[in-house]
Amino acid sequence: MKNGHFFTLIKKIMYPGLAAIIATSLLLGITACGTKVTRVKADSVTDLSGNWNDTDSRLVANEMIQDALSRRWLNDFNRKYHKSPAVIVGTVRNLSHEHINTRTFIADMERALINSGQVDFVASRTERGEIRDERKDQDLNASAATRKAMGQETGADFMLTGSINSIVDASGGKQVRFYQVDLTLIDMASNRKVWLGQKKIKKTIEKSSLRL
Repeated sequence: MKNGHFFTLIKKIMYPGLAAIIATSLLLGITACGTKVTRVKADSVTDLSGNWNDTDSRLVANEMIQDALSRRWLNDFNRKYHKSPAVIVGTVRNLSHEHINTRTFIADMERALINSGQVDFVASRTERGEIRDERKDQDLNASAATRKAMGQETGADFMLTGSINSIVDASGGKQVRFYQVDLTLIDMASNRKVWLGQKKIKKTIEKSSLRL
C-alpha cells in the first residue's frame, strides 16, 4: 500500500488530531531510517575500525620515500653516471593479519617518487605488457614517422620491494595493533641493497565488545 493511501485510510477511521500525530510519527520514522552521507577531504585523517587505511598508506609512503631519497645511494649514482636513476616498484607483500590493498600503497610510493623530481620512473610489469602490445599494433598500423620502435625501453637501475607485517595484542575490550612496513631498494645490476627503510605504526583500540 502506498504511503498516501495509508494516511488517507487513517484519517477516515480515526479522529483528525490523532491521525495527524500518527502520520507525523510515521514520517519521522521513515526519515530516521535514511542514510546520511557527509563529504570530507580526501587527505583528512579518519580512523573508524583501527585497521590499516588510506591515511596510513599515504603517510607511510611519503615518509619512507623522503627518507630513501635523502640517503647516500642517490648522490653516489648521480656523481657516477651524471643522470637521475630509473626506479621501478616491485612486489609489496601483505603479511599482516588483515586484508590490505597493497596496490594503493604502491601507487602512493610511485606518486611520491615521481613528484620528487629526483628519479626517473619506469612502468611496472603489468603496464609494460599493455604498452608492448600497443607498440606491436603501431608497427603494423601507424605511419613510419609516428610509430615507436621496439627495443627502446629504459631499463630500471633500482627496484623497490617490501612487506607489511602486523602484530595484534588483545585483552578484554582493549586491543593494540602494531604495523611494520619494511622496504628494500636493490641495485638491478649488482643485486646490492642500497637502502633499507622501516616504518612502525601502533594503534590502541577500545571497544565494549571486541571481535578479531
